[in-house]
Amino acid sequence: MLTNENYFSSENNWKYCGSSQYKDFFGSMGHHGCEAMALAKLRGEWATEKTDALLIGSYVDAHLEGTLDLFKSQNPEIFTQKGELKAGFRKAEEIIQVLEADELFMQYMSGEKQVIFTGEIEGVPFKIKIDSYLMGKALVDGKVMASIRKFEWVKDFGKANFVEYWGYDIQAAIYQEIERQNNGEALPFFIAAASKEKVTDKEVIWLPDQMLSDRLIEIKGNMPRLKALKTGEAEPERCENCDYCTSTKKLTAPINIYDLEERI
Repeated sequence: MLTNENYFSSENNWKYCGSSQYKDFFGSMGHHGCEAMALAKLRGEWATEKTDALLIGSYVDAHLEGTLDLFKSQNPEIFTQKGELKAGFRKAEEIIQVLEADELFMQYMSGEKQVIFTGEIEGVPFKIKIDSYLMGKALVDGKVMASIRKFEWVKDFGKANFVEYWGYDIQAAIYQEIERQNNGEALPFFIAAASKEKVTDKEVIWLPDQMLSDRLIEIKGNMPRLKALKTGEAEPERCENCDYCTSTKKLTAPINIYDLEERI
């Protein structure tokens, strides 16, 4: 049985796919996936760096779900040598105050916290953990971003909002489908977002069902490949762009100066 304690265990990461693991393999609009890196993470040979930027969002999440004391004990690096919160986490405290003063934001974040469901997509087991589950009404995921209004440039596409750039639409599609399998109804999905800017911006953002249906079709199309990779029936491809590929790269011959390409 999946619990908050074993949700991210190696055994359960092999058994189930989650939205983050899916994006490791197949990427999002703003970030390419890498099959070799994704499998290295599953084997325990590679780990995503735990940066302050990621931890600040997790700090706010932990406060909203009532587990901040546990978060602080598990992440001592957020404190200075004097035992004080680092500057970024003092900013997180400011963000929390802004959010808690907003009635609508807190209404959407008032559901049952960290609710776990499992299901299958095209025969592949999936797991989800919902930040705020308003049973029968909505699924809500909290995000703390550098900016919620800045658009990023994506090659061959153009400008992309933060939701599509980081693949939160992919996450939403997976969450909506797995929750539907458990309770029979595809609930609307919202992102409760806040920014880390000097003046904290905030919004509750609805992701249209048609967007999530389109993403789910794409996800289903990748399931045969995912299944083959996780069972060892297929050899993973290297992207040659990510940190994992760079760290394990072996040179075989010189290249022409005109063959240099920017890492994406």
